[in-house]
Amino acid sequence: MEIKYAVIGTGAIGGYYGSRLAQHNKQVHFLLYSDFDHVKNNGLKIESCDGDFELNNPNIYNNVAHMPQCDVVLVALKTTQNEVLKDYLPQVTHSKSIVILIQNGLGVERDLTNWLPDLDVCGALAFIAATKIGKGLIKHLDLGRIMIGAYNFEKNELLQQVITDFNESGIPAKLSDDLQRARWEKLVWNIAFNGPTVVLNSLTDKLMENTSSRKMVYDLMLEVIKGAQAVGVAIDETYADKMMAMTDKMKPYAPSMKVDFDHKRAMEIRYIYTVPVEVAKASGYHMKKVEQIEEQLRFIAER
Repeated sequence: MEIKYAVIGTGAIGGYYGSRLAQHNKQVHFLLYSDFDHVKNNGLKIESCDGDFELNNPNIYNNVAHMPQCDVVLVALKTTQNEVLKDYLPQVTHSKSIVILIQNGLGVERDLTNWLPDLDVCGALAFIAATKIGKGLIKHLDLGRIMIGAYNFEKNELLQQVITDFNESGIPAKLSDDLQRARWEKLVWNIAFNGPTVVLNSLTDKLMENTSSRKMVYDLMLEVIKGAQAVGVAIDETYADKMMAMTDKMKPYAPSMKVDFDHKRAMEIRYIYTVPVEVAKASGYHMKKVEQIEEQLRFIAER
């Protein structure tokens, strides 16, 4: 089965995964705006820890109305832009399409299906360190695996083929049978590092090297795990130790929220912080330390 892919959000994540698929002869259509003319003339370039490569003539568009209807739509927009999906997705999908939200946080699938209830929606967790460093230029620093879980439909042949395509393209990919658990597991790292790198104006390695900030990161991880447990997601506290050990091995990294802050863009506070705090609180557990980071981020954002 040959799948026609669309990438909505050709930044670090969408650009990397879409380019990997296209590099391995999968049919991929990219939506671009500010980079359109540059990529049209110069192609998409990936500087990767797994080997550099480039796409000389990718299928690119600067208007969603000009894109074909695709079997699979990879949404890699920042969640602060999700309102545009109400208009974009009906134009690039057909009745059997799957939309895969490669986005951070909790509640993105719920909100999308409230807006567009007829769509088959998946959530995806990208475990990757990648940054867009210039027009049509993405730097892949570390990791790269992805986990995908169906949200409002049963796993089907098309979704199984997506996993096969990703793996054939050098992207370690697995299906998740428990999307809520996968979301909370990713939040353990995201909550602990996205906000603190902004509040403390630092990178991940500096937070790990300092005794006080290292303890803060670890305490945030434990609180998120307790929040998950409160809503019925059984994550063991040893998962925090696993995430700390993984981060110790990572290269110095600016998480996506830190990059957005540095470039004076809106930060993804709602889905990474606000919604998890609300959901845990509704189940009887108050993530006080997480809420403090959320409040600090909102103060910074309003300034």
